[in-house]
Amino acid sequence: MALLLALVAVAAALALPFLGFAPNRLLSGKPVPLWDALDAASASGWAVLAPAALLLAAPFLPPSRPLLSASAAAGGLFAAGLVWLAGSHAATLAATASPAARTSFGAGFWVLAAVGLLAMADALRRLRLGAWSGAWARFAAGGAVAGLVALELAAGRLDQLSILKEYANRSDVFADAVLRHGALVLAALLPTLLIGVPLGILAQRSPRVGRLVFPVLNLVQTIPSIALFGLLMAPLAALATLLPGLGISGIGPVPAVIALTVYSLLPITRNMAVGLEGVSDDVRQAARGMGMTPRQIFLRVELPLALPVFLTGLRVTLVQAVGLAAVAALVGAGGLGAIMFQGLFANALDLVLLGAVPVILLAVAADALLTLAVALTAGNRDWAMTRGAPA
Repeated sequence: MALLLALVAVAAALALPFLGFAPNRLLSGKPVPLWDALDAASASGWAVLAPAALLLAAPFLPPSRPLLSASAAAGGLFAAGLVWLAGSHAATLAATASPAARTSFGAGFWVLAAVGLLAMADALRRLRLGAWSGAWARFAAGGAVAGLVALELAAGRLDQLSILKEYANRSDVFADAVLRHGALVLAALLPTLLIGVPLGILAQRSPRVGRLVFPVLNLVQTIPSIALFGLLMAPLAALATLLPGLGISGIGPVPAVIALTVYSLLPITRNMAVGLEGVSDDVRQAARGMGMTPRQIFLRVELPLALPVFLTGLRVTLVQAVGLAAVAALVGAGGLGAIMFQGLFANALDLVLLGAVPVILLAVAADALLTLAVALTAGNRDWAMTRGAPA
């Protein structure tokens, strides 16, 4: 993997534009190679390549824990350094250009940044840390990269990038879009848990219920999200006509929340059932031998032991909902998807990125936090089991 990433990085640096510079947002502009950005930044720019040198040399060095740790740090620094280099060169180009000029990330930037982050993740994986320490290391490494980029943002070093100019033009609606996006996800998550958790318990307790529920939920997953939003519009519009006082309509947040809930039921329900199914019968018998009632066995033994598997399903559900909520903008639900589609309709790539990048960051953050929670609960479960306690 390290050798493959090194080859991809070299190919991207040589063949793909690092940035794109256009006189305004409507024109495609001209490509800016990585070497031009490095030359304009002088010595400080070339320092960005220092971590890249280690990443290129790592596949040919004897593997060791110090080398892997250094490779992980180099990957993160390289990705953050590329952001700084892009912002620095954007400022240089803006000094002699009109206010309408735009400097955008090029394909080379995205490939090189992805190589840096993947190299960091690969090095952390090859360190073979424990479940909890590995999850914490990945979370800390990702947080460190995000912190470095946040410092660059706070210092104003990225202000001349096109995506930041789009943000400046829409700063009044951006925060509302983020809050609306989060509200859609949370509004769908609550009924998903209220429906999916009991369904999962019933499916584990009764195989007949499982044979009925899971095929239906699997079928729902095969329906394209846009099609499901469209299918909900007509019945909800009819319901709004019959019951005007409920505030329901065929467009807006209601069909979005319903569709997100329906899509989210499968991972919650299945992982709840699988988690309970994985509890050993010996553990249940030991709990009965201690005099526990069926209710106590479920709450104090089965549920804690099934929690890591359930949280894994919750992680999948939350990441999926964050992404699908962007598509819900097509039915008037708002959120970050509305900004994305405005950019698509206006052929403005950086406006699309202004909506897409926060969606990606929200999904990554949710995934990282719940991965930590899974590792923590799994560690607590193993600790309890090794000491003879039911949970």
